[in-house]
Formats: sequence, C-alpha cells, structure tokens
Amino acid sequence: MSSAVIPFQFPGIPGVGCAFSTRAFGSVSLSGGQDRSVSEKLRFSIAPLLGVEAFAEVHQVHGVRTLFEPQAQNPLQTPSEQADGMATSRPGLALMIKTADCQPILVAHASGRFVMAIHSGWRGNRQDYPRLAVEEFCSHYDLDPHDLWAVRGPSLGPAASEFVNFAEEWGPEFLPWYDEERRSVDLWMLARRQLEAAGLMPGHILGLDLCTFENWRMFFSYRHARRMGSEDGRQGSFIWIRSA
Repeated sequence: MSSAVIPFQFPGIPGVGCAFSTRAFGSVSLSGGQDRSVSEKLRFSIAPLLGVEAFAEVHQVHGVRTLFEPQAQNPLQTPSEQADGMATSRPGLALMIKTADCQPILVAHASGRFVMAIHSGWRGNRQDYPRLAVEEFCSHYDLDPHDLWAVRGPSLGPAASEFVNFAEEWGPEFLPWYDEERRSVDLWMLARRQLEAAGLMPGHILGLDLCTFENWRMFFSYRHARRMGSEDGRQGSFIWIRSA
C-alpha cells in the first residue's frame, strides 16, 4: 500500500481492512482542493490500491442518518444520497468517509462480517451521532455492542478545537469536555464517551491521535486552510470486509 495511506488493522479481526489517506495521496473529494481531473484519476485508483472491488460514499451533511448496504459509487459522480454514516455486510466494498478536521470513526464487528463508517464533525458530536449510529448498527444487524471495535482516524485534536461561542454552539451539558482556558472542546474524548454509551467496551475504542490542524502538512485541515485564506481538500478513511 502507498506510503501516502496509513493502514490500520483491528486486533483479532483479520477479515476487516482499514486505511486512512493523507495529504500526499491527494484530495478524494470531487470539489475543492485540486483540479477535478486530478481527483477523478485519484478516485479510480482507490479500489485497486485497497484491494477491493469498489467503494461507496455519501453526501455528508453533518446529520444523524446512516445508510445501510450502500451501492458502489461511480468514481466520476458526486454522491447524491445524504447521510453521515454507512454500514455494510458486503465483502469487497470499501466505505469511504471524507474529512478535513472532522472525526472519521470506523467500526467493525468481531466476526468480521459487518462494518460501519461514521463521519462526525462537532455538530455530529453535539447530536450524539456516534452513539446513535452504533445503536442503529446493532439493531439493524442484531449485534451485541460488546463485540464491536472502533478506531478514530486523524482529526481535530483537543488543543486545536477552539469554540469562542461555546455557550451558544454547545450548551451546559458539554461542559465536562470544555477547556475554558483554551476555549476548546475535547472532541476525541467526547466521541469516546458516546461510543461507550452505545455499549462499546473501553478497550475496544482505539484512536490515531494525530491532529489534522497541527499536522496540516500531512493532512488536509479545514481550520488551517481557513486561517490561511485558502481552500483545502479532503482525506479519505476506508473500512471494508476482505473478500474470501
């Protein structure tokens, strides 16, 4: 696998693959960050790079909808289905989440037969989407949350997630995760607590503790690009069931 992609393997689940792309890989989005023709060519390389048949994606809207059993995506088309999560039992189909500071959360069942990908920006955390998505995942496939593993990919770290209008944007129930001195919210810890509330065992919740803002040379970062007055791309986070 290319050095521009970070592979990840869940402990004891060899049938599930995960990967996180970096800035060096290029923007996986068809809009912004680079010329569209470059993005189109890159998107055609995703499936062979991961060793899968195809990938699926959604039009992410910072909501709480999860799409089950999505269809393979035409790499040349912008996704039209609005959702912020996907789940599948189909081997060979990679689920792709696009981020540039938001948290990509990849979830796998211990059997290796079911996987889910979650896009959770701060609005998703505020709506408790990680918990809601896991609960719906378990209900849809009749799974026990104790048998799930989750990994959070590169995203906005605790020191960089500043919210100057915390009271209006969040509310008092989120004070335990708010650092008043820094005026920042620990989104990593908040997402962890939401996954635990859904029933995941604490030891099954893993994370790549790489802040996209502080490591903007390695990852796309919406906040860093906005500070510099420029436009940035999106990295991809992928999870798939390996074909037999």
